[in-house]
Amino acid sequence: MSGRTVHAKFAGWRILALAIVTAAMSVPGQTLGVSVFVESFITDLSLSRDAVSLAYLVGTLLGALGMPFVGRAIDRIGVRTAMTWIGAGFGIGLAFMGGVQGFVSLAIGYGMIRFLGQGSLSLVSTVAVTHWFDRRRGLALGIMATAVSALMALGPIALNTIIEGFSWRIAWVVSAVAVWLIVIPIARFGIIDKPASIGQLPDGGPVSGDLVQPLRKSYTRSEAIRTRRLWVILAASGAAGMLSTALNFHQISLLGEAGLTAGEAALMFAPQVIGSSLAGLAFGALADRVHGRWLIMAAMALLGSALLMVNTLESTGDILLYAVLLGAAGGASRTVSSALPPRWFGTEHIGAIQGFGTFTNVASTAIGPFGLSVVFGITGAYGPALTLAAIVPLVVFVAAVFTKADET
Repeated sequence: MSGRTVHAKFAGWRILALAIVTAAMSVPGQTLGVSVFVESFITDLSLSRDAVSLAYLVGTLLGALGMPFVGRAIDRIGVRTAMTWIGAGFGIGLAFMGGVQGFVSLAIGYGMIRFLGQGSLSLVSTVAVTHWFDRRRGLALGIMATAVSALMALGPIALNTIIEGFSWRIAWVVSAVAVWLIVIPIARFGIIDKPASIGQLPDGGPVSGDLVQPLRKSYTRSEAIRTRRLWVILAASGAAGMLSTALNFHQISLLGEAGLTAGEAALMFAPQVIGSSLAGLAFGALADRVHGRWLIMAAMALLGSALLMVNTLESTGDILLYAVLLGAAGGASRTVSSALPPRWFGTEHIGAIQGFGTFTNVASTAIGPFGLSVVFGITGAYGPALTLAAIVPLVVFVAAVFTKADET
């Protein structure tokens, strides 16, 4: 093997387990984590709901701008090195959030944690898994989406507990320390860039010859961007990102209209995990077997159903069903957006392609919370706007119907 050390036991499943942990550690930069701080920002920083949402929009858009560069960097320097630097930077961003004083510093802090956590740490963790699987990539990514969602569900509960027991500033600092102590060691001592680094093949198949050859044609980012298929994936991911983020960001307030306390509303992230877990496993398994357009259509149907339910949140059963549907839409969309690009475009430039996809997804998440906040300020209700917003997944659903076959 030309001096390459060959490891008999396939390392992909271990990489999957480690990537699940690192992706889950992005939760303080995800909307699930950020949402539990919104009311504290409004009260302690003397900011309006619109101002907090606007800071989130500005910070998220700024953070999104760096994602294409991160994707290319991952391809160039490797997952291990990239994850190490991202973990270090994300911790700094979280510590910064503990000291914000007003709109400007809040927007800067949002930019840091959205760029480094929701964007970069999630991206590099997904790319780590992508390189290790091919025929079973959908299954692996489905398992990842399910496990990450389950771990992330603990985030809002843990953060809310720290906020109530100490303060919201302490909660940010604790998050920073946790990221440094968990992500950086995993990146340095646990992650292996690619199977070829230790003489293995994706899925753990037997190696013959000195080089591990790509299993299918790999598109460059510019080539992928010129295909309709990529834009359908981006539209589905963007729709889910924009609308799910809007609902999660304002969940405490939205479910407050249905009679829940702040603590009860935070607990409703847990039923989302059930939906996300079921959808992640199902869509992951199907991603290896069925045409990708069917997965996109199903994900958009779940998202549209959750949006239409907002006007019917009267009983506990209604709220639980809504939470499960919203979680399922998120789990399905995350699995689709991570499984289809390597299947359709190969893995040689997957960091750059997924980086561009993460840019559009992160940018879409900036729009939803602010837009919903403005509508709520004008109308005093969330339901009518979200019913109208159901048109978005419907349009993507129709576009997916006309998506051509997976392979060129």
